[in-house]
Amino acid sequence: MSQTLTRPVPAAPPDPDPRALAERYGLSVSGRRPSLPSYVRQLWQRRHFISAFSSAKLTAQYSQAKLGQLWQVVTPLLNALVYYLIFGLLLGTHRGVPDYIPFLVTGVFIFTFTQSSVLAGTRAISGNLGLVRALHFPRACLPISFCLMQLKQLLFSMGVLVVILLAFRQVPGWSWLLAIPALCLQFTFNTGLAMIMARLGSKTPDLAQLMPFILRTWMYTSGVMYSLDKVTTGKHIPAVVQFLLDVNPGAVYIDLMRFALIDSFTADKLPPHVWACALGWAAVMGVVGFVYFWKAEERYGRG
Repeated sequence: MSQTLTRPVPAAPPDPDPRALAERYGLSVSGRRPSLPSYVRQLWQRRHFISAFSSAKLTAQYSQAKLGQLWQVVTPLLNALVYYLIFGLLLGTHRGVPDYIPFLVTGVFIFTFTQSSVLAGTRAISGNLGLVRALHFPRACLPISFCLMQLKQLLFSMGVLVVILLAFRQVPGWSWLLAIPALCLQFTFNTGLAMIMARLGSKTPDLAQLMPFILRTWMYTSGVMYSLDKVTTGKHIPAVVQFLLDVNPGAVYIDLMRFALIDSFTADKLPPHVWACALGWAAVMGVVGFVYFWKAEERYGRG
């Protein structure tokens, strides 16, 4: 009888630890949220994309209209005309307000800047899912680009505002330079708020349908069409309500721009500590909005 000898089969080596292999070859989780400093660096590296994307969106916005880019100026002017007819003439809010037309047009242009930035930010992620899912880039590029687009649109409108100011005998002075820091602070505030709305809107698309009503209410409490000082004078308004009206960021940035550009809008019409309030809103909203948006970076475009 023959005996068959079998050679023992060596045991298979244990599977390598995937985490160890990833660390060994410098791999990282796909779509992992970068650290905050790294995220800021990535945004800076894509600053040219942010600028080009905002310019392209601005150009395409009115590409189908016959008047083209003129609508950037015509739209806020038509809004100002409607508000003048209804509030200025029919409701008489122009009484006691010197230089009412420059007062009104400035308020409409400045609040429209915030309003459009917030609306665009709400749809920044949910309205660009194809781009978000196809390419890898810091998602904050989108709300920043849309806010930059609204800033560029405002600058077009400011040219018309200057013509209106000159037509109503507003003499250019050193105070006009205050418009620059006021716009910078407002842009920072708008961007932070747009980032908050972009994150909320990415999970709740219906929010975009609700925001126009919220923004319209905000506009009515910001003194766009009338002077808050004239409305509240002589009335028994609770201290809390008066405080909220004074620190309302919509009214703060409008008042700063009116103070810078309109001679009759003097310092006594400004809320107390208005520059500190404007700086505080910009700093808090800019930082909180950016961090809040960054916290959900890896979740945008999923589901």
